Amino acid sequence: MRRRVAEFLCALVSLCFLSSCNASPAPGEVTEVRIPKGAGGVGFLPLLVMEKHQLIEKHAREAGAGNLRVRWIDIGGPAVMNEALLSGSADFIAAGPPAFIILWDRTRDSAKVMGVAAMTSLPMYLNTRAEHLKKLDDITEKDKIAVTAIKVSIPAIVMQMYAKKKYSASEVARFDKYTVTMTHPDGLIALLSGSNAIQAHFTSPPFHQRERKDPAVRTIMTSDDVMGGSTTFTMLSTTTRFREKNPNVYSSVLKALDEAIAMILADKKAAADLLLASTAESGFSPEEILEVVSDPSVKFTTTPENVMKYAEFMHDTGTIKTRPASWKDLFFPDIHAGPGS
Repeated sequence: MRRRVAEFLCALVSLCFLSSCNASPAPGEVTEVRIPKGAGGVGFLPLLVMEKHQLIEKHAREAGAGNLRVRWIDIGGPAVMNEALLSGSADFIAAGPPAFIILWDRTRDSAKVMGVAAMTSLPMYLNTRAEHLKKLDDITEKDKIAVTAIKVSIPAIVMQMYAKKKYSASEVARFDKYTVTMTHPDGLIALLSGSNAIQAHFTSPPFHQRERKDPAVRTIMTSDDVMGGSTTFTMLSTTTRFREKNPNVYSSVLKALDEAIAMILADKKAAADLLLASTAESGFSPEEILEVVSDPSVKFTTTPENVMKYAEFMHDTGTIKTRPASWKDLFFPDIHAGPGS
Protein backbone atom coordinates (compact mmCIF):
# COMPACT_ATOMS: atom_id res chain seq x y z
CA MET A 1 0.00 0.00 0.00
CA ARG A 2 2.80 2.44 0.89
CA ARG A 3 4.55 1.62 -2.35
CA ARG A 4 1.39 2.29 -4.35
CA VAL A 5 0.80 5.60 -2.59
CA ALA A 6 4.41 6.63 -3.27
CA GLU A 7 4.08 5.67 -6.94
CA PHE A 8 0.84 7.64 -7.19
CA LEU A 9 2.43 10.75 -5.65
CA CYS A 10 5.42 10.51 -7.98
CA ALA A 11 3.13 10.20 -10.97
CA LEU A 12 1.08 13.17 -9.78
CA VAL A 13 4.20 15.35 -9.36
CA SER A 14 5.43 14.36 -12.83
CA LEU A 15 2.07 15.16 -14.37
CA CYS A 16 2.00 18.59 -12.73
CA PHE A 17 5.55 19.30 -13.93
CA LEU A 18 4.75 18.29 -17.50
CA SER A 19 1.57 20.33 -17.47
CA SER A 20 3.50 23.36 -16.30
CA CYS A 21 6.17 22.90 -18.99
CA ASN A 22 3.58 22.55 -21.75
CA ALA A 23 1.18 25.16 -20.46
CA SER A 24 -0.52 27.48 -22.89
CA PRO A 25 -0.75 31.22 -22.33
CA ALA A 26 -3.47 32.47 -20.03
CA PRO A 27 -6.94 32.52 -21.64
CA GLY A 28 -7.14 35.29 -24.21
CA GLU A 29 -3.38 35.87 -24.48
CA VAL A 30 -1.53 35.55 -27.78
CA THR A 31 0.40 32.40 -28.63
CA GLU A 32 2.89 34.30 -30.79
CA VAL A 33 4.67 37.60 -30.17
CA ARG A 34 6.28 39.49 -33.08
CA ILE A 35 9.23 41.85 -32.60
CA PRO A 36 11.26 43.63 -35.31
CA LYS A 37 15.02 43.41 -34.82
CA GLY A 38 15.46 47.09 -35.58
CA ALA A 39 18.07 48.92 -37.60
CA GLY A 40 20.98 46.92 -36.20
CA GLY A 41 24.11 47.94 -34.33
CA VAL A 42 24.99 48.19 -30.68
CA GLY A 43 21.75 49.96 -29.79
CA PHE A 44 19.78 46.81 -30.63
CA LEU A 45 22.18 44.31 -29.04
CA PRO A 46 19.76 43.38 -26.20
CA LEU A 47 17.28 42.12 -28.82
CA LEU A 48 19.96 39.89 -30.36
CA VAL A 49 20.70 38.40 -26.93
CA MET A 50 16.99 37.83 -26.28
CA GLU A 51 16.67 36.04 -29.61
CA LYS A 52 19.79 33.89 -29.38
CA HIS A 53 19.13 32.65 -25.85
CA GLN A 54 15.33 32.46 -26.26
CA LEU A 55 14.87 34.54 -23.13
CA ILE A 56 11.27 35.51 -23.84
CA GLU A 57 10.33 31.86 -24.28
CA LYS A 58 12.13 31.02 -21.03
CA HIS A 59 10.24 33.60 -19.00
CA ALA A 60 6.98 32.68 -20.73
CA ARG A 61 7.40 29.09 -19.54
CA GLU A 62 7.99 30.33 -16.01
CA ALA A 63 4.80 32.40 -16.29
CA GLY A 64 2.81 29.38 -17.43
CA ALA A 65 2.82 30.30 -21.10
CA GLY A 66 5.06 27.52 -22.32
CA ASN A 67 3.79 27.39 -25.89
CA LEU A 68 4.58 31.01 -26.68
CA ARG A 69 6.33 31.46 -30.02
CA VAL A 70 8.55 34.49 -30.66
CA ARG A 71 8.91 35.66 -34.24
CA TRP A 72 11.78 38.08 -34.90
CA ILE A 73 11.10 40.27 -37.94
CA ASP A 74 13.90 41.62 -40.13
CA ILE A 75 12.76 45.20 -40.52
CA GLY A 76 14.29 48.43 -39.25
CA GLY A 77 13.80 52.17 -39.36
CA PRO A 78 11.35 54.11 -37.18
CA ALA A 79 8.75 54.83 -39.88
CA VAL A 80 8.47 51.19 -40.94
CA MET A 81 8.32 49.93 -37.36
CA ASN A 82 5.73 52.51 -36.30
CA GLU A 83 3.56 51.38 -39.19
CA ALA A 84 4.07 47.72 -38.23
CA LEU A 85 2.96 48.36 -34.65
CA LEU A 86 -0.12 50.36 -35.60
CA SER A 87 -1.17 47.91 -38.33
CA GLY A 88 -0.96 45.00 -35.92
CA SER A 89 1.85 43.20 -37.76
CA ALA A 90 4.24 43.73 -34.82
CA ASP A 91 3.59 43.62 -31.07
CA PHE A 92 6.68 45.46 -29.78
CA ILE A 93 9.04 47.84 -31.57
CA ALA A 94 12.45 49.31 -30.75
CA ALA A 95 13.45 52.81 -31.84
CA GLY A 96 14.88 56.09 -30.59
CA PRO A 97 12.97 58.42 -28.24
CA PRO A 98 11.96 61.06 -30.85
CA ALA A 99 10.17 58.52 -33.09
CA PHE A 100 8.51 56.98 -30.04
CA ILE A 101 7.38 60.34 -28.63
CA ILE A 102 5.66 61.23 -31.91
CA LEU A 103 3.85 57.88 -31.84
CA TRP A 104 2.91 58.34 -28.17
CA ASP A 105 1.43 61.76 -28.93
CA ARG A 106 -0.50 60.71 -32.03
CA THR A 107 -2.04 57.58 -30.49
CA ARG A 108 -3.24 59.00 -27.18
CA ASP A 109 -6.87 58.67 -28.31
CA SER A 110 -6.44 55.36 -30.14
CA ALA A 111 -3.75 52.69 -29.69
CA LYS A 112 -2.15 54.48 -26.70
CA VAL A 113 1.44 53.51 -27.47
CA MET A 114 3.62 53.61 -24.34
CA GLY A 115 7.24 52.90 -23.53
CA VAL A 116 8.07 49.50 -22.06
CA ALA A 117 11.65 50.33 -21.07
CA ALA A 118 14.86 51.80 -22.36
CA MET A 119 17.47 49.48 -23.90
CA THR A 120 20.61 51.54 -24.43
CA SER A 121 22.04 54.97 -23.72
CA LEU A 122 24.94 56.24 -25.81
CA PRO A 123 26.24 59.45 -27.39
CA MET A 124 26.21 60.30 -31.06
CA TYR A 125 29.20 62.13 -32.50
CA LEU A 126 29.55 64.88 -35.08
CA ASN A 127 32.79 64.01 -36.85
CA THR A 128 34.58 66.01 -39.53
CA ARG A 129 37.82 66.15 -41.46
CA ALA A 130 37.23 69.70 -42.74
CA GLU A 131 39.88 72.03 -41.33
CA HIS A 132 37.56 75.05 -41.14
CA LEU A 133 35.00 73.25 -38.96
CA LYS A 134 36.05 73.79 -35.36
CA LYS A 135 32.44 73.82 -34.15
CA LEU A 136 28.99 73.39 -35.70
CA ASP A 137 28.59 77.16 -36.05
CA ASP A 138 31.46 77.26 -38.57
CA ILE A 139 29.46 75.43 -41.22
CA THR A 140 29.15 77.15 -44.61
CA GLU A 141 26.79 76.96 -47.57
CA LYS A 142 29.20 74.55 -49.27
CA ASP A 143 29.15 72.03 -46.40
CA LYS A 144 26.93 68.97 -45.89
CA ILE A 145 26.35 66.90 -42.75
CA ALA A 146 25.27 63.27 -43.15
CA VAL A 147 22.43 62.16 -40.84
CA THR A 148 20.18 59.12 -40.97
CA ALA A 149 17.06 61.23 -41.53
CA ILE A 150 16.56 64.95 -42.12
CA LYS A 151 14.62 66.85 -39.43
CA VAL A 152 13.42 63.83 -37.40
CA SER A 153 16.50 61.72 -36.57
CA ILE A 154 18.26 62.04 -33.21
CA PRO A 155 21.20 64.00 -34.75
CA ALA A 156 18.84 66.35 -36.59
CA ILE A 157 16.85 67.09 -33.43
CA VAL A 158 20.03 67.52 -31.37
CA MET A 159 21.23 70.18 -33.82
CA GLN A 160 17.82 71.86 -33.64
CA MET A 161 18.06 71.91 -29.85
CA TYR A 162 21.53 73.44 -30.08
CA ALA A 163 20.29 76.11 -32.51
CA LYS A 164 17.31 77.01 -30.32
CA LYS A 165 19.47 77.34 -27.21
CA LYS A 166 22.32 79.29 -28.80
CA TYR A 167 20.37 81.49 -31.18
CA SER A 168 16.59 81.63 -30.67
CA ALA A 169 13.36 79.68 -31.11
CA SER A 170 12.98 81.18 -34.57
CA GLU A 171 16.38 79.67 -35.52
CA VAL A 172 15.50 76.12 -34.56
CA ALA A 173 15.87 74.90 -38.17
CA ARG A 174 19.13 76.82 -38.67
CA PHE A 175 21.21 73.73 -39.54
CA ASP A 176 18.54 71.63 -41.29
CA LYS A 177 19.51 72.89 -44.74
CA TYR A 178 23.03 71.55 -44.34
CA THR A 179 21.93 67.96 -43.69
CA VAL A 180 21.70 65.09 -46.16
CA THR A 181 20.32 61.62 -45.59
CA MET A 182 22.79 58.73 -45.52
CA THR A 183 23.01 55.42 -43.72
CA HIS A 184 25.80 55.22 -41.15
CA PRO A 185 27.92 52.88 -43.36
CA ASP A 186 27.53 55.20 -46.36
CA GLY A 187 28.33 58.25 -44.23
CA LEU A 188 31.46 56.56 -42.91
CA ILE A 189 32.68 55.75 -46.43
CA ALA A 190 31.92 59.25 -47.67
CA LEU A 191 33.74 60.94 -44.79
CA LEU A 192 36.82 58.74 -44.88
CA SER A 193 37.15 58.91 -48.65
CA GLY A 194 37.67 62.66 -48.54
CA SER A 195 35.51 63.00 -51.66
CA ASN A 196 33.84 66.21 -50.40
CA ALA A 197 30.40 64.62 -50.80
CA ILE A 198 30.02 65.50 -47.12
CA GLN A 199 32.14 67.50 -44.71
CA ALA A 200 30.77 65.95 -41.51
CA HIS A 201 28.93 62.87 -40.28
CA PHE A 202 26.70 62.74 -37.18
CA THR A 203 27.05 59.10 -36.28
CA SER A 204 26.94 56.48 -33.53
CA PRO A 205 29.16 53.59 -32.37
CA PRO A 206 30.80 51.61 -33.89
CA PHE A 207 31.01 53.92 -36.93
CA HIS A 208 32.32 56.74 -34.74
CA GLN A 209 35.21 54.62 -33.49
CA ARG A 210 36.12 53.59 -37.04
CA GLU A 211 36.11 57.20 -38.25
CA ARG A 212 38.27 58.41 -35.36
CA LYS A 213 40.98 55.90 -36.25
CA ASP A 214 41.73 58.26 -39.16
CA PRO A 215 44.04 60.96 -37.72
CA ALA A 216 42.42 63.56 -40.00
CA VAL A 217 39.02 63.06 -38.36
CA ARG A 218 38.00 64.81 -35.15
CA THR A 219 34.80 65.18 -33.12
CA ILE A 220 33.36 68.69 -32.80
CA MET A 221 30.12 67.90 -30.95
CA THR A 222 28.32 65.03 -29.21
CA SER A 223 24.67 64.56 -28.40
CA ASP A 224 25.65 64.33 -24.73
CA ASP A 225 27.09 67.85 -24.96
CA VAL A 226 23.71 69.21 -26.03
CA MET A 227 21.54 66.94 -23.87
CA GLY A 228 23.60 67.57 -20.76
CA GLY A 229 24.48 63.96 -20.07
CA SER A 230 23.80 60.35 -20.93
CA THR A 231 20.71 59.93 -23.11
CA THR A 232 18.55 56.98 -24.17
CA PHE A 233 19.39 55.86 -27.70
CA THR A 234 16.99 52.94 -28.17
CA MET A 235 13.89 51.86 -26.27
CA LEU A 236 11.06 49.33 -26.48
CA SER A 237 7.37 50.24 -26.82
CA THR A 238 3.97 48.62 -27.38
CA THR A 239 0.27 49.47 -27.28
CA THR A 240 -1.77 49.70 -24.10
CA ARG A 241 -4.25 47.22 -25.56
CA PHE A 242 -1.53 44.57 -26.03
CA ARG A 243 -0.30 44.96 -22.46
CA GLU A 244 -3.80 44.77 -20.99
CA LYS A 245 -4.80 41.70 -23.01
CA ASN A 246 -1.46 39.89 -22.61
CA PRO A 247 -0.09 40.60 -19.11
CA ASN A 248 1.96 37.39 -18.87
CA VAL A 249 3.47 37.81 -22.33
CA TYR A 250 4.24 41.48 -21.64
CA SER A 251 5.91 40.59 -18.34
CA SER A 252 7.95 37.88 -20.07
CA VAL A 253 9.29 40.37 -22.62
CA LEU A 254 10.29 42.86 -19.93
CA LYS A 255 11.97 40.18 -17.82
CA ALA A 256 13.78 38.89 -20.90
CA LEU A 257 15.08 42.40 -21.59
CA ASP A 258 16.34 42.68 -18.01
CA GLU A 259 18.13 39.33 -18.31
CA ALA A 260 19.60 40.18 -21.71
CA ILE A 261 21.14 43.36 -20.31
CA ALA A 262 22.51 41.43 -17.32
CA MET A 263 24.11 38.91 -19.71
CA ILE A 264 25.72 41.68 -21.77
CA LEU A 265 27.19 43.30 -18.68
CA ALA A 266 28.44 39.95 -17.34
CA ASP A 267 30.20 38.84 -20.54
CA LYS A 268 30.94 41.68 -22.95
CA LYS A 269 33.12 39.54 -25.19
CA ALA A 270 30.28 37.10 -25.84
CA ALA A 271 27.98 40.06 -26.48
CA ALA A 272 30.50 41.59 -28.88
CA ASP A 273 30.85 38.29 -30.74
CA LEU A 274 27.09 38.12 -31.16
CA LEU A 275 26.94 41.69 -32.44
CA LEU A 276 29.78 41.03 -34.87
CA ALA A 277 28.03 37.92 -36.20
CA SER A 278 24.93 40.00 -36.92
CA THR A 279 26.93 42.54 -38.94
CA ALA A 280 29.56 40.31 -40.53
CA GLU A 281 29.44 42.25 -43.80
CA SER A 282 30.35 45.52 -42.06
CA GLY A 283 34.09 44.80 -42.06
CA PHE A 284 34.57 45.53 -38.36
CA SER A 285 37.09 43.42 -36.46
CA PRO A 286 36.27 41.55 -33.22
CA GLU A 287 38.55 43.96 -31.36
CA GLU A 288 36.69 47.01 -32.70
CA ILE A 289 33.29 45.64 -31.70
CA LEU A 290 34.53 44.66 -28.24
CA GLU A 291 35.91 48.18 -27.83
CA VAL A 292 32.45 49.59 -28.55
CA VAL A 293 30.57 47.24 -26.22
CA SER A 294 33.10 47.99 -23.46
CA ASP A 295 33.01 51.77 -23.93
CA PRO A 296 31.88 53.34 -20.60
CA SER A 297 29.70 55.82 -22.50
CA VAL A 298 27.74 52.94 -24.07
CA LYS A 299 25.22 51.89 -21.42
CA PHE A 300 22.81 48.99 -21.42
CA THR A 301 19.94 49.89 -19.12
CA THR A 302 16.14 49.79 -18.92
CA THR A 303 16.10 53.19 -17.17
CA PRO A 304 15.10 56.08 -19.49
CA GLU A 305 17.62 58.92 -19.53
CA ASN A 306 16.89 62.48 -20.71
CA VAL A 307 13.81 61.35 -22.66
CA MET A 308 11.85 64.26 -21.19
CA LYS A 309 14.26 66.74 -22.78
CA TYR A 310 13.28 65.43 -26.19
CA ALA A 311 9.57 65.58 -25.29
CA GLU A 312 9.75 69.13 -23.95
CA PHE A 313 11.65 70.36 -26.98
CA MET A 314 9.31 68.62 -29.42
CA HIS A 315 6.31 70.16 -27.67
CA ASP A 316 7.85 73.63 -27.61
CA THR A 317 8.53 73.46 -31.36
CA GLY A 318 5.08 72.08 -32.21
CA THR A 319 6.16 68.59 -33.25
CA ILE A 320 3.83 67.09 -30.63
CA LYS A 321 0.60 68.50 -29.21
CA THR A 322 0.70 67.04 -25.69
CA ARG A 323 3.41 67.85 -23.19
CA PRO A 324 4.00 64.97 -20.73
CA ALA A 325 4.24 66.07 -17.10
CA SER A 326 7.13 63.67 -16.46
CA TRP A 327 8.90 60.73 -18.06
CA LYS A 328 6.46 58.44 -16.25
CA ASP A 329 3.65 59.68 -18.50
CA LEU A 330 5.55 58.11 -21.41
CA PHE A 331 6.22 54.68 -19.89
CA PHE A 332 4.14 51.90 -18.39
CA PRO A 333 4.30 51.71 -14.55
CA ASP A 334 6.53 48.62 -14.45
CA ILE A 335 9.71 50.72 -14.55
CA HIS A 336 8.50 53.79 -12.64
CA ALA A 337 10.53 52.85 -9.56
CA GLY A 338 13.76 53.56 -11.46
CA PRO A 339 15.54 56.94 -11.54
CA GLY A 340 14.31 57.87 -15.02
CA SER A 341 14.43 61.28 -16.61
